Amino acid sequence: MEYISVAKAAELLGISERRIQQMCKKGEIPGAKKDGKRWIIPENTMQVFSVSTAKKRLPIGISDYRNAVTNYYYVDKTLLIRDFLDKRIQVSLFTRPRRFGKTLTMDMLRVFFEKTNEDTSVFFKDQAIWNCGRVYQKEQGKYPVIYLSFKDVKYDNWDNAFQNMTSLISTEFDRHRYLLDSTVCSDAEKRYFQKVIDKAADEVELAESLKTLSRMLTAYHGVAAIIMVDEYDTPIQEGFLAGYYDKVIGFIRNLFSGAFKDNSNLSFGFLTGILRVAKESIFSGMNNLKVYSITDELYSGYFGFTEAEVRQILDYYGFSGKFDELRMWYDGYRFGKTDIYNPWSVINYIDDNCHAKAFWQSTGSNDIIGEIISCATPDIMENLVKLLQGDAVTTFIDTSVIYPEIKTKPSSVYSFLLTTGYLKISQIHPQSDGNFMCKVAIPNKEIFLVYEKEIISRNPSGFSESSAIGIQEAIYQKDIAKLQKLLEKFMVESISFFDAANEAFYHGLMMGLCAIVNNRYYLRSNCESGFGRLDIQLEPRTKELPGFIFELKTQKDDYGLDSLAERALRQINEKQYEMEMKSRGIDKIVKIGVAFSGKQVVVVSENDE
Repeated sequence: MEYISVAKAAELLGISERRIQQMCKKGEIPGAKKDGKRWIIPENTMQVFSVSTAKKRLPIGISDYRNAVTNYYYVDKTLLIRDFLDKRIQVSLFTRPRRFGKTLTMDMLRVFFEKTNEDTSVFFKDQAIWNCGRVYQKEQGKYPVIYLSFKDVKYDNWDNAFQNMTSLISTEFDRHRYLLDSTVCSDAEKRYFQKVIDKAADEVELAESLKTLSRMLTAYHGVAAIIMVDEYDTPIQEGFLAGYYDKVIGFIRNLFSGAFKDNSNLSFGFLTGILRVAKESIFSGMNNLKVYSITDELYSGYFGFTEAEVRQILDYYGFSGKFDELRMWYDGYRFGKTDIYNPWSVINYIDDNCHAKAFWQSTGSNDIIGEIISCATPDIMENLVKLLQGDAVTTFIDTSVIYPEIKTKPSSVYSFLLTTGYLKISQIHPQSDGNFMCKVAIPNKEIFLVYEKEIISRNPSGFSESSAIGIQEAIYQKDIAKLQKLLEKFMVESISFFDAANEAFYHGLMMGLCAIVNNRYYLRSNCESGFGRLDIQLEPRTKELPGFIFELKTQKDDYGLDSLAERALRQINEKQYEMEMKSRGIDKIVKIGVAFSGKQVVVVSENDE
């Protein structure tokens, strides 16, 4: 009898090796046995078993539509085509967070509309769009298409970024090389065409590339072209972070102006990105552009998974009982009036045999959070603390926010966090100017962990990762003595990072504390208790853990810091700051007095049981 490995069985069934191993352990695969430490499976048994049991593979990282519908579990989003054709807006921009299916959806549109030598209708006849009737079917395969994706244009300097975009445009021209043999295109157009293919065009010449190619395609095919640009703003974000923002904006403005503004050779234009572009002046003066952001109802269910789609996937793979856990980790987004789940995390969760963890944070850079924290005002830092505590924050949302406003307009941070997927809208109130007043909150457990990780690694208080881990361990072990000692160490590390006390220090300290102890404590600052107003209070979420009260004092010179720290501790006792926590049944309270001068610090503490 011939046997095959678990890896081969997983390939045959289209499911993970881990799941195959579990099936072997449970006796669900007849004839499976151990060969040393490895499971092996009878080949003939597997052939019979796979007919009734095999599931389609999960489309992890699959952005090719034809491959997705042919070889993987595909969540049908083709009714977007119907909704678009009913509106026929000439240029549409869809803005969504990363990994919410923008690239796969764009490729679906490309395959549907593009005129090719093969019959691509076969990829839609089993999908919902084909049941909508002949009026939609006749649009299939009708248009020449120009397709670019800027999703990988991530460079730390403009020369390399421009070189990459030059290569992408050259490759797209080469895909239409048949135009060089056309009799309807002029010799001048063909010389320019060859120059772009050869990557010999300079920046000014390349800015005309999409306009010229659309003109040549329209002349050849007799129908105006469709121009599609996926993740248009990736090079813009990289340019902002790396210091070549103005250069990339200038080039893309000229490239898109020729492509989408007053272009008689354009049938439709589709773009995707994370941010909209209105204030960038990339489309200055264009009146044929419609932006569909996360606050818009139209197309709201076509990026990400709806609840019904999530339930269907779980049923298909036999994990129906995992819905509540999946919802807690990956739900929470709301696009328009539709509740949306993070599709990347959902499919990875199922593929990992429903072991919940933060899948989304490793899919791209979270540098934008670092920029936000470094530029945040004390009020914004206070609100970030509230968000980490699970509260909602009411704020103005500007859906046309642009990257430079992180530094020039601090209140824009909530708009950035919302559009990039780090916040959700819990309540929305449209304003007359087209923007919104919203209540925003952290969407789910996965994003909560992203906040913790990024704030711990970036928060300005300067504490070490070992201190953070130690504090978390002490809390988990309920080791009061160790926790008290580590929090004192945390104070020393944090305060020593600063030359002098200032408002930013206090809020940076609060962010660090909140990120470390958030699962077990409520953090409050400058709140009234007893007969005064305490500096910082950590109130445990369960009565088994101790509460903490911090009183901080400062002076210009370092003489007498010991007595100043003792005075801070006495103030806690004299003002009876512990009264509020004790009234709620918290009997174990650690009081910590801190005195510092410049980078010198003294910490004293006592237990109150």
